[in-house]
Amino acid sequence: MSMSGRCDLIYTICAFLFQAILIAHFALRRWRFDLAVRHGWIVYALGVPAVAASLVLLLSGKAWSLWLGGFLYLAWGAFGFVIEYVKKIQWRSPIAWPVFGPYLLLYLATSMFYWWPLALIWKPLWYAAAVLFAAGLALNLASHKNAG
Repeated sequence: MSMSGRCDLIYTICAFLFQAILIAHFALRRWRFDLAVRHGWIVYALGVPAVAASLVLLLSGKAWSLWLGGFLYLAWGAFGFVIEYVKKIQWRSPIAWPVFGPYLLLYLATSMFYWWPLALIWKPLWYAAAVLFAAGLALNLASHKNAG
């Protein structure tokens, strides 16, 4: 396998792992909220290996759209970790807009840069990621009914 092929594989694995991790976390949040809160920091901490993979892609000369996701994940993870686990800010209910805005922007940017560039690799990957994104979104929205 060529270096470019290996980099595409690294990106694809990272993109699908990101969606799978979110689905698992949102499902846990929906049905075992206490465990999700206790172990949710792990989701944020996974931004560290994500940025390591992005550095490999960057240094291999891949397009910016393929390496930006890991850096966005690290930013979202750091922001979320500080807000939720260091400062322990209750920002979801009621919505604290100064936290909600940047959090949502970083989350959506990370999601988009792990989803949309898959079309550059192989269009069916993009469709598969769209299904996972929709599943994660549905679970995320459903999990907030428990979070109250």
